[in-house]
Amino acid sequence: MAKVSSDGNVRWVNGRWYRRASGAAGFTMIELLIVMSIIVLLASMGMAQYRNSVVRAREAVLKEDLFRMRDAIDQYYADKNKYPASLDDLVSDGYLREIPVDPITQSKETWQPVNAEANVNDTTAEPGIYDVKSGSDQAALDGTSYADWD
Repeated sequence: MAKVSSDGNVRWVNGRWYRRASGAAGFTMIELLIVMSIIVLLASMGMAQYRNSVVRAREAVLKEDLFRMRDAIDQYYADKNKYPASLDDLVSDGYLREIPVDPITQSKETWQPVNAEANVNDTTAEPGIYDVKSGSDQAALDGTSYADWD
């Protein structure tokens, strides 16, 4: 048997009094602001992590590309006993399928070839390219310049 008080907020059910909440049910403005600020904080932390992971991925691709091109230059030198005159020679002679895109500058054209020193014993030999570097002027996450990576 249930009894209701005169104001309608208190109810007697099975030997206990239960108070019904007054007003409309829902969240207060403070609760909503706290939840929204937590969501914004977590989203901003996630975006920072995402940006760093994208930069780390580009740096890993750059290291791999530099390794592959330098390896192709070394193989070219081992086979022909001279360095390639240009990076395109590596492609035309089958040492690379294509010149990779520099992941930092997003261009194939920005690679900076490093020419070999002229051989003083053989004046007829062309110097050629013995190394390649990124053409980017930006700094890596560790503070070093991409153009100085070995």
